[in-house]
Amino acid sequence: MPNHLHAPLRPPSSSSSQSFTSKLFLLLTLLPLSLAALAFLLQWRGGLNDPTTRWAPPGSDKLFPGMDASPLSAVAHSSPSDCVNLGRSASPSFPYYHDWKVDFGSNLKPKICITTSTSAGLEQILPWMFYHKTIGVSTFFLFVEGKAASPEVTKVLESIPGVKVIYRTRELEEKQAKSRIWNETWLSSFFYKPCNYELFVKQSLNMEMAIVMARDAGMDWILHLDTDELIHPAGGREYSLRQLLLDVPGNVDMVIFPNYESSVERDDIKEPFTEVSMFKRNYDHLPKDTYFGMYKESTRGNPNYFLTYGNGKSVARIQDHLRPNGAHRWHNYMKTPNEIKLEEAAVLHYTYSKFSDLTSRRDRCGCKPTKEDVKRCFMLEFDRSAFVIASTATQEEMKNWYHEHVVWGDKDLKMKLLRKGILTRIYAPMVIIQGLRESGVFKSVIASAPTTLSKQKFLSTIEKSNSSRAVASESLPSRKIGRIKISQSTVRKILDTESLAFQEAAVPPLSPPGSNGAHFAAEAY
Repeated sequence: MPNHLHAPLRPPSSSSSQSFTSKLFLLLTLLPLSLAALAFLLQWRGGLNDPTTRWAPPGSDKLFPGMDASPLSAVAHSSPSDCVNLGRSASPSFPYYHDWKVDFGSNLKPKICITTSTSAGLEQILPWMFYHKTIGVSTFFLFVEGKAASPEVTKVLESIPGVKVIYRTRELEEKQAKSRIWNETWLSSFFYKPCNYELFVKQSLNMEMAIVMARDAGMDWILHLDTDELIHPAGGREYSLRQLLLDVPGNVDMVIFPNYESSVERDDIKEPFTEVSMFKRNYDHLPKDTYFGMYKESTRGNPNYFLTYGNGKSVARIQDHLRPNGAHRWHNYMKTPNEIKLEEAAVLHYTYSKFSDLTSRRDRCGCKPTKEDVKRCFMLEFDRSAFVIASTATQEEMKNWYHEHVVWGDKDLKMKLLRKGILTRIYAPMVIIQGLRESGVFKSVIASAPTTLSKQKFLSTIEKSNSSRAVASESLPSRKIGRIKISQSTVRKILDTESLAFQEAAVPPLSPPGSNGAHFAAEAY
């Protein structure tokens, strides 16, 4: 047989190469296994914290967020009532963040306060308040009446750090009757009119008082916001109103947040803050050709692009001579404020998000459901139409009207407008508020409030509550205040000429531009 048949099939170097490859593969396999074993050993012995439990509340170190155990897990099964255990802590922690208190420290800057005029209950006020605490608001000035002024609500609100409750008492009315606003022209076109006009004047008077309170409390910024509105601080380095305002240049006096309007997809919503994720974007945040090109499809036969207002809200830097300029803006007696408008951040307005909003708005106003009378009571056309329907239609007719004008049921149209950017999905507020609820914050606050009132406190609260109800039943407290003011106007000093030059008229709620590009202002009657 020829010698070449006995030659080796592979060169000798091939065998050593295969051996090296096998060793390398074995090393790469054993290395991660060894590191994993080391990490497990260190954690088991207490030498290393698991990232999933590092920020967990005390007592939940063996569980992941979202499992059965919560900040209340250590006591959840030892008592028949969670409320009893919730009441043991008066300063609840934010869920899953060890020692991060919702009541922020006084050393954080800038200090931001919100003022509001409300008649809502705890089911609306608490999620609204703690959401804004979470994004950096430290202080709240709540001007309460109606349900919000009841003892069971105010005892909870007054127990929360950073909250000041102001009742609509006779003393408050007399104090506001001495306001310089009654001798000025910028708000005068709203005087002595019912319903929304009256509320607008009341909000302005409350904002004026809140400025003084904010200065006394050392606040840096003040914001007027209703309890059906949430700030959406998008566009910053983090989801924080404090960080957003921290980045504002020092020469800016006022920051405008364009508003987005809730676009509900069902008629059975009970908790809008955690059930609504779709919003219609503001004109200021859309390309103009998109806005006007899709205007007809966006309005769906309604009077305007938005159901209600479209000119946003503003936050003002606390400074000398600051004054309200209606519920949507601030102004200054001595200068024209330097303002900027944010390109991504917004106010989320949850308007008519519940079917019951139709009747609740109707019940707050004593106007007649006629075309002429509603013009005296409401500034915006949709509010007028909704009031007439709620006052004259049957329940079934109201439901049909609500579906036609408010509920977004057409899936094809929704998808088209979502693709165009007119509609958008926003989940952050929903997630934050749902997290607060699941952590037990709201239950804890309610359970921590005083269960009984002293006799003096009880009588004082009842008197304040009764005063609020009396004012509501009269329906025209701003007119009454005006009459008191007229009798005292002769002793008022005339404003100096310099400040008169800056009496810009109050900014009313305005609808966004119509299809012809014009803004729709509130009509004066």
